[in-house]
Amino acid sequence: MIPFSPPRIDQKVIDEVTAALKSGWITTGPRTKLFEKNITDYCGCQTTVAVNSWTMGMQVLLHWWGIGEGDEVILPAYTYCASANVIVHAGAKPVMVDINEEDFNISVDAIRKAITPRTKAIIAVDLAGFPCDYDLINALVKESDIQSQFNANNDLQKQLNRILVISDSAHSFGAMMNGKRSGSLTDISSFSFHAVKNLTTAEGGALCFNLPEGFNHDEIYKEFCTLILHGQNKDALAKTQKGNWRYDVEEPGFKCNMTDLQAAIGLVELERYQENLDRRKVIFELYDEAFSNLEWAITPLHTTTSKVTSYHLYQLRIAGITEEQRDAIMQLIFDQDVSVNVHFLPLPTLTAYKKRGYKMEDYPETWNKYHNEISLPVYFNLTDAQVRIVVGAVKNAVNLILG
Repeated sequence: MIPFSPPRIDQKVIDEVTAALKSGWITTGPRTKLFEKNITDYCGCQTTVAVNSWTMGMQVLLHWWGIGEGDEVILPAYTYCASANVIVHAGAKPVMVDINEEDFNISVDAIRKAITPRTKAIIAVDLAGFPCDYDLINALVKESDIQSQFNANNDLQKQLNRILVISDSAHSFGAMMNGKRSGSLTDISSFSFHAVKNLTTAEGGALCFNLPEGFNHDEIYKEFCTLILHGQNKDALAKTQKGNWRYDVEEPGFKCNMTDLQAAIGLVELERYQENLDRRKVIFELYDEAFSNLEWAITPLHTTTSKVTSYHLYQLRIAGITEEQRDAIMQLIFDQDVSVNVHFLPLPTLTAYKKRGYKMEDYPETWNKYHNEISLPVYFNLTDAQVRIVVGAVKNAVNLILG
């Protein structure tokens, strides 16, 4: 069986995790701090806070920014449920909009039409690892007629004096736009290091801050380290100093710090990340070569003059088929011992959001992309021979359904 996206766990990873275990320091400690620093250096952002998941990182971020009851956050209808769930848990309203025709990312024109005086943030999702149109989004929120209707709720929002732009970079670690890496393309970016991601820490994530001049990123880092540890102003590392046991809880916080065991995996992953990207690029090129000349195959956009994907997902689409036919094709591929997936079930198709009044027919381009999409395996250890098996399985399955 060819799996869909197994993690790269080899002796180098095992040795680093073992070293962390033997060090006696397994919660947040020196490896986590080094991992944060290395991410900051790699991405070119101002500061990085490592967390135990994308979801909790984003939840703390929305809380810190003061997003709550009566506020609206714009996001694409085509994304994983986590992007919307955090908005609901913050007490705000998810305002879903459609995506571009040319890629799977949020439409800037749709964002413009959705902005109201209640809009506090935009969450742009780099689906499959391809960066959103951040030049356009960043410019949009600074337009005078857009900025003039912004209503700040607190001092942070007053300081920015416009809608906050958040990059849901769960897929895009290592992606590039205009010579800059994901993590530094807009105000704040949130990465996921879940087991299936390009760079994994088993579970985990990171917030990368790149706010405009005037924001004190050192103070932001300190504040977030407190927020993600129940609001406690000293972590376990600080409390190991002799006589430094006393602490305070500055406000009721959260518990979502990354551990050194997770960071140990991440340090190895980051050190050799370029070879991971290089291998994924080769796999994308092999898929492009195999499918680009077939009438029924719609290959994904992954490189332009200004953007380069992180090669996280290869989202093949089959022209002229129904959702039911897509599902039948997938089953035939599975029957050939090849794992594939769909990214994602659009938010309006999910019970949680259907019962909140969202309707799939309001997002035609999202449906157009979803109903015939199949994600193919992409990971470092996938061999050229296995890629050929995947390609053969897809072609066999499509030919059986389309005749």
